[in-house]
This record gives sequence, C-alpha cells and structure tokens, in this order.
Amino acid sequence: MWSRRYTVATASELRNLDDEALREQLQGCYEELFNLRFQKVTGSVNNTARPRQVKKDVARIKTILRERALAQELR
Repeated sequence: MWSRRYTVATASELRNLDDEALREQLQGCYEELFNLRFQKVTGSVNNTARPRQVKKDVARIKTILRERALAQELR
C-alpha cells in the first residue's frame, strides 16, 4: 500500500482498494491537508507542493467512489 506522505497515489493503485479503505485514505488525506494548512500559517512547510498533491489525491479518491456509486445504481 502507498504511504500518504511523500508519494502521490495513482488511480490504478486506488482502484485496487475496497470502499472502506478508500474512505480511510480520504479521511487521512483530509487530516494531512488540515495539518499542512497549519504548517503553512506557521511557516514550517517543508514541501510547498504537497498540499496540491494531497488535493489531487482527494479528487482521485472521490472520483473512484463516485464511479462505484453510479455503477451500483445502474445494477
């Protein structure tokens, strides 16, 4: 499994996870984003590109969850 810190998850890696694991990853991304915002305010951000990467991870996870929800509706 991928580490939330310092790496960007690919959609193919995320598609291999079940819905519960995706929701856990989403919650972890939100927590990391929250912490990064505080680090930005205090001036202690090491990687200034990380917030953008986390936001993209959030979008990927939400997209996959939505795709699965739509697929369930069609069944």
